[in-house]
Amino acid sequence: MRKIEAIIFDKDGTLFDFAATWGAWAESVLDHIGMVVPGAEEAVGRAIGFDRTLGVFSPDSVVIAGTAADVEAAAGPVLPQGFNLISVLDRLAQEIKPAPVPGLIRALETLGQGRILGVVTNDSEAPARAHLATMSITHHFDFIAGYDSGFGAKPAPGQLLGFCKATGAQAQATAMVGDSRHDLEAGRAAGMVTIGVLTGLASRADLNDLADVVLEDISEIDAWLSPG
Repeated sequence: MRKIEAIIFDKDGTLFDFAATWGAWAESVLDHIGMVVPGAEEAVGRAIGFDRTLGVFSPDSVVIAGTAADVEAAAGPVLPQGFNLISVLDRLAQEIKPAPVPGLIRALETLGQGRILGVVTNDSEAPARAHLATMSITHHFDFIAGYDSGFGAKPAPGQLLGFCKATGAQAQATAMVGDSRHDLEAGRAAGMVTIGVLTGLASRADLNDLADVVLEDISEIDAWLSPG
């Protein structure tokens, strides 16, 4: 049995299916921009890496692992000066209904037995809490942090080290679970075990060099922690 006493999860692409959750959000963001700045939605879509015609994100989209501030910075050059995009992004993010990955509830119930659990995300904290509450899973987590919670954002390890300080977990006995290189880079920088999952937009090849293991989704973590 691998000695893991705490597990930190990324949110989007790890607890929630990224494409199914955030495609609708991107559509609503572009709809809003089209009403406020007519004709700008196509340019904003390109800037943030979202193809509205196909309804898909490009692999290098800033939305995948970036913060709301990163998305605003990418879209800023094609929007009027002073346009407060972050407030729009966060408001619309709180309104979406996340799509859970396979086996989400059971996985959290199983993995939380005798372990400390947390969520760290490059989303803002308020939408993150809203999404967890929508799925009635907030109670599983002892620590929840967004990029605006005072610990910085991934791939820096501040959120993960903040988790350890807040909960008393030891980094070497903690696993960081995520679907992007930013997640796993943060885990490595914090001295944690790193688990990649394929419920985001990254491939196994994208994650292999940074992960101790790459699994299909979080439902496979328990078996990996307790082989045989």
